[in-house]
Amino acid sequence: MQLAKRLEKIPHYLFAQIDRKEAKLVSQGIDVINLAKGDPDKPTLARVVRAMHDAIDNPSSHAYPPYQGTKDFREAAARWMERRFKVEDLDPNSEIISSVGSKESIHNLFLAFVEEGDHTLIPDPGYPVYRTSTIFVGGEPYAMPLKAENNFLPDLTSIPEEIAHKSKLLWVNYPNNPTGAIATLEFFEELVTFCKQYDILLCHDHAYSEIAYDNYKPPSVLQIPGAKDIAIEFHSLSKSYNMAGWRIGFVAGNAKAVGALKQVKSNIDSGVFRAIQMSAIAAFCASEEELKSVSAVYQNRREILVQGLRSLGWSIEAPKATLYFWVPVPQGYSSTEFVTLLLDKCGIIVAPGIGYGESGEGFFRIALTLPEERIEEALQRMRDAGIRYEL
Repeated sequence: MQLAKRLEKIPHYLFAQIDRKEAKLVSQGIDVINLAKGDPDKPTLARVVRAMHDAIDNPSSHAYPPYQGTKDFREAAARWMERRFKVEDLDPNSEIISSVGSKESIHNLFLAFVEEGDHTLIPDPGYPVYRTSTIFVGGEPYAMPLKAENNFLPDLTSIPEEIAHKSKLLWVNYPNNPTGAIATLEFFEELVTFCKQYDILLCHDHAYSEIAYDNYKPPSVLQIPGAKDIAIEFHSLSKSYNMAGWRIGFVAGNAKAVGALKQVKSNIDSGVFRAIQMSAIAAFCASEEELKSVSAVYQNRREILVQGLRSLGWSIEAPKATLYFWVPVPQGYSSTEFVTLLLDKCGIIVAPGIGYGESGEGFFRIALTLPEERIEEALQRMRDAGIRYEL
């Protein structure tokens, strides 16, 4: 049999490769500390689990769900956006659609908008799906480098005029994976202005909106006046509510884009299980204290990791949001070489920066998704192996 040629252009997914490597080492009896994946290790909020039990017993949840999500779920998502971001004018019928997590709708949006030869503007480093989905549909990804000297924000003025005119989508993700960077409303205003100028759909992947520290509250691009004319925002319950395996989220914003996404999804999937949508409604009703308890776990781990890395020579600031540290590799190593060193000498798995794009070279990503004692053990293994950051 012959595979489609498009697969020749698509690398194997970074975390699928990491999973295979970990499984091989574990089978050899090696105690692996996997700090690569952003997969929450704590249980889902109790209120959500209780709601799921009730929903499963309700026969009305057993039928096919509406493609765009149940009315109750969409209305609950709209109320949550109003309460959390003061975005008051979202129409649950035309401006919100349910999603199987975020990854599914991110990919399906490319099917709705990008044709052979079209360009997409994607962050580099960035979530790999932005690039691979562009290639899947025959588009041309144009990398927007995220540099430390620009606080890991794209420089819109560096995008060539001819590329901007050919581009259908512009992707951003703040708080950012993998860098942990944050963005201001002023920057979102620049993005909205730029995308209106060139008639580009602005796509904000807001998967980490509720994982933030030190009383920081990440904003929504939909808070910008007129943003709905040109922007949509992707929300996921995976990280904020420890619901990664439940696969539930929603997309909100521009009605034309939401409608196009609905048209694609109705031909590809049959929606999210009603019981999961009922559980998500319970999650949207979580108190401020419940949500703070989720972030507090990561904040404690953040403090352990930042102090530990500093003791090993890294001059690093604690991120204000996300589950990630974006850490420079020591001089003389590529990101792949240093990640391999950590694995061989310490049994530690982290993600190489190059896996997120060419501008990710020189960095590696650490996730805060293991208990404190395992993070401390990883740091001790590095000390014992003599691994330090030297300029």
